[in-house]
Amino acid sequence: MALSIDEQLAYLRKGFAEIIREEDLRARLELAAAEGRPLRVKAGFDPTAPDLHLGHTVLLRKMKHFQDLGHTVIFLIGDVTGLIGDPTGRNTTRPPLTREDIDKNAETYKTQVFKILDPAKTEIRFNSEWFDQLGFADVVRLASKYTVARLLERDDFTKRFQGGIPISVHELLYPLAQGYDSVCLKCDVELGGSDQKFNLLVGREIQRDYGQLPQIIATTPLLEGLDGVEKMSKSKGNYVGITEAPAAMRQKLINISDDLMWRYWELLTDESLPAIEARKSDPRAAKEELIKRIIADFHGDADADFAETVAVMDRRLNRAIVQGGMAASVSKADGLIKQGAVKVGEEVVRNPTHALEPGDHTVHVGRKVKVLQVA
Repeated sequence: MALSIDEQLAYLRKGFAEIIREEDLRARLELAAAEGRPLRVKAGFDPTAPDLHLGHTVLLRKMKHFQDLGHTVIFLIGDVTGLIGDPTGRNTTRPPLTREDIDKNAETYKTQVFKILDPAKTEIRFNSEWFDQLGFADVVRLASKYTVARLLERDDFTKRFQGGIPISVHELLYPLAQGYDSVCLKCDVELGGSDQKFNLLVGREIQRDYGQLPQIIATTPLLEGLDGVEKMSKSKGNYVGITEAPAAMRQKLINISDDLMWRYWELLTDESLPAIEARKSDPRAAKEELIKRIIADFHGDADADFAETVAVMDRRLNRAIVQGGMAASVSKADGLIKQGAVKVGEEVVRNPTHALEPGDHTVHVGRKVKVLQVA
C-alpha cells in the first residue's frame, strides 16, 4: 500500500541532520505524485580512494530510503570534480588525483554501492559526460553566476584566506561544478554530508540561474569512527571498510561504546527510532544484532552468523573474550577468569593474559560458549 506524504516524510526524516526546506520536500513529493513520476535524487562521490567505509554508507542508506519510496537515485561519480579535489574541510590545497587513479577507484565504487542500493532504481553517472563537452567560454559563463565574496563565505576558505594560506582558482570552481551537475541531471533533491551544506546551497542558486526549480537539499551527519570522537576516516585508522572480511569487521565493532552503538543503529540500519529505543533494555544483545546486520549488509546472512561464532582474536585470553562479545570489558574479563568462570576447551584458566595458540578454541564463559579463532 502506498504511503501518505506524511508517512514518506517521517520515513525520510530519520538519519538526516537537516532538510532545506522540509516544506519544499513535501511540495515536491506532492508534485511528483500528481505528475506520476519519481523524484530524481542525487548524491555525488569523488573517487578519491578505492574503498568505501561505513561512513560513506550513511549517505547510501538515505539514497536507499528514497528508492524504497519508488524514487530514482543518481550515484554520481565525480570523475572531473575529483581532478579538482573537493576543498571542503581542507586547510591546504589538496593535490589532484591522476586520471588513472580516478578511473580505477570509480570501477570499485560501481561494484560496492549495489551492496545497499537497488540497481534497478539507480542511475550511475559520471560528470565527465557534460564537463567534457564544455568549452572555455562555457566555463567562464558558469563562473559568472557566483561572486568571489560569496565563495569566501565558506568557513574553510575564510580561514585559509585570513591565515594567508593559498587558495587556488580551480578550488573556487568546485562548488560551481557541483551545482552544474544538478542542472545537467535535473535534480529534485541532492544529498550530502553536513560538511557539504555550502556546496549544496550553491547548487540551488545555480539551478535557479538555469531556469530550474531549486533542489531540496538534505544533509546527513558525519559518522564518528570507532574511537567515537573523530569522523570515520581511513587516514585516521578508525574506520570499518565495507569490503573487509566478516571476522575483521566484527573484531573492530565489538568494542565500540554503547553511545556509539546507538548512533550506529540510527545511521547504519533501517530500524525506526521507536524500535531502536525499545532495544535499549538489553545493550549487549543490541550490539550483537547490530554487528550481524552490518556484516549481513555487505556479506550476507550466512557470513554474519559465521562471524558471530568465529572471529580473529587477540592471543591474550582476556582480550579475546571481550572481542568475542563474552565480556563487556577487559577488567570484567579479568575478574571472570580469576574467579574460575572461564574454560578453554575443558581446562579452567585463571591467568587473564593466558596466551592462546593459533587455531580454533572452544571457550566457555559461564554459560556462554563460543569458538574463537586466533590467527
